Amino acid sequence: MKFSEQIKLAFQFIVNNKLRATLTVIIIALGITALVGILTAIDGMENSISNSFTNMGANSFSLRNKEMVVHMGGGNKKPREFRPITFDEAIHFKTQFEFPAQVTMSVRLSQVATLEYQSKKTNPNIGLMGIDENYFKVSGYDIQFGRNFSKNEIDEGASVVVLGRDVAAKLFKKPKNAIDEIISVGHIQYRVVGVLASKGVSRFVSSDNNGFVPVVNGKRSWPLSSKVSYVITVGVSKYQLLNPAVAEAESRFRIIRRTPLDIENDFQVMRSDDLAHELISNLKYVTWACVFIAIITLIGAAIGLMNIMLVSVTERTREIGISKAIGATNKIILQQFLLESVLVCQMGGVLGVLVGLGIGNAVSAMMGSSFFIPWLWMILGLIICFVVGIAAGIYPALTAAKLNPINALRNE
Repeated sequence: MKFSEQIKLAFQFIVNNKLRATLTVIIIALGITALVGILTAIDGMENSISNSFTNMGANSFSLRNKEMVVHMGGGNKKPREFRPITFDEAIHFKTQFEFPAQVTMSVRLSQVATLEYQSKKTNPNIGLMGIDENYFKVSGYDIQFGRNFSKNEIDEGASVVVLGRDVAAKLFKKPKNAIDEIISVGHIQYRVVGVLASKGVSRFVSSDNNGFVPVVNGKRSWPLSSKVSYVITVGVSKYQLLNPAVAEAESRFRIIRRTPLDIENDFQVMRSDDLAHELISNLKYVTWACVFIAIITLIGAAIGLMNIMLVSVTERTREIGISKAIGATNKIILQQFLLESVLVCQMGGVLGVLVGLGIGNAVSAMMGSSFFIPWLWMILGLIICFVVGIAAGIYPALTAAKLNPINALRNE
């Protein structure tokens, strides 16, 4: 019997068993939809998270003052306190770091600053940062109105300020109206040169509720404690350069800090992609849950398909006997029933892949990710359907192939 004829007979089996075949196709499609849809959505979430953190400076790391270490059970040992990173150390690092990367330095001047413009005044909850000309680019900020600080304004400590979106909206009717206006920050007057685009909330803190002034101006104009520590941030162009950049920065900064070889770092390196890695790694639990749900669904579908095939063997006993009487071998009968089982599963698989692709990309679109075709999950889904078809059809096919033709012909 030709393969094309076997295909026709397989479709005829589906037509003759519309209700049972349709229910099985739907059950299989649900399992594959869960598998392909959720895994596609997870891929979209990972892509969205990676892109979001890249836009926020995920290809960067910072050198910060190390937190106090408390010795537990150490008798009379005092807590070890690490010295802060000074302005001069940050400047030296910025000028001496030769790795192909952008370096910026910053310092927190106040977390409770009050900004005023004419009769309008903010609450005393504005963060004020001293920064240099590279800060916005390395940290993933975009300037919506106006401009960034110039190199001369940074070096001279000019009285200029860039406002976060929320701050500009509080002081001015329209944020773009803030440009070139004079505002008061505490007792100091600044000219607004830029307004940042909205960056949203990160770790429950609004990134738009800040003001930024040149770091030299902040050092000169704001009374800083001797314990205030500067933050050095390094941004690389590619994620692959992050690890070698971290190693080079640690080595260089140890030299600047004159840290002895046998002493651990007296500063800490914080990678801004750590949170992204944590979020992405947590998605693996969703992946395993999805796979578990899909497996349970497909097992149920396989059992249902096996029952359908066994009923079909019983209903077609005489037909099998006639086929064997005119020359059909056990192999041909086995192939025919396996083909019917696989065909039903593949129909469910194709339907499940299409629906899963649509649902997965819909969720990805809600996460801000672009449309993509998850070839791996689609191929995996169809392979699983093939395996399920073989597993569900092998026993009924063997049962049909082993039928005695004489006894089969006697069946009414």
